Amino acid sequence: MYNNPYMTPNYIANYGQQSMNEKIDNQIAQLNQMKEQLKNQQPAINQTFQLAPTNNHSMRYANTIDDVAKENVYNDTPFFSKDMSVVWVKNTKGEIKSYELVEIIKKDEKDIQIEMLQAQINEMKGMIENARSNDEYTDEPNSSKESSIISHARTSKKEQ
Repeated sequence: MYNNPYMTPNYIANYGQQSMNEKIDNQIAQLNQMKEQLKNQQPAINQTFQLAPTNNHSMRYANTIDDVAKENVYNDTPFFSKDMSVVWVKNTKGEIKSYELVEIIKKDEKDIQIEMLQAQINEMKGMIENARSNDEYTDEPNSSKESSIISHARTSKKEQ
């Protein structure tokens, strides 16, 4: 055993060093392999912090102008009433403007013609009203009345 060249203290030290290096190399390879597996399994995590709304086209609903006054806005923001009859626009300074909304109904040719005829009728009614009011306030005698002096009786010149 003592004469065995593999059992010398130098050999044992070299063998121990070599096996330690191999163990470390194997462990490094395993760690790298585990690292690659984790990269493939987990997606990248992105965090986005939004401090203020960035949607410039936001539309909100409100019941009254008091509800609009309570809201914080970061851009000019329209607030619509539930029945869509009023819109309030609030700016970043807190100023509120109110507008009344009226629905625009698309008209076809028949609707346009009906409106035109109704306008003509109303115009003619106005002309009739003006003519009547002018007749009531005139002091001139009516030319259709005949004088009572003129006799309408016929005289006959027949001989008897």
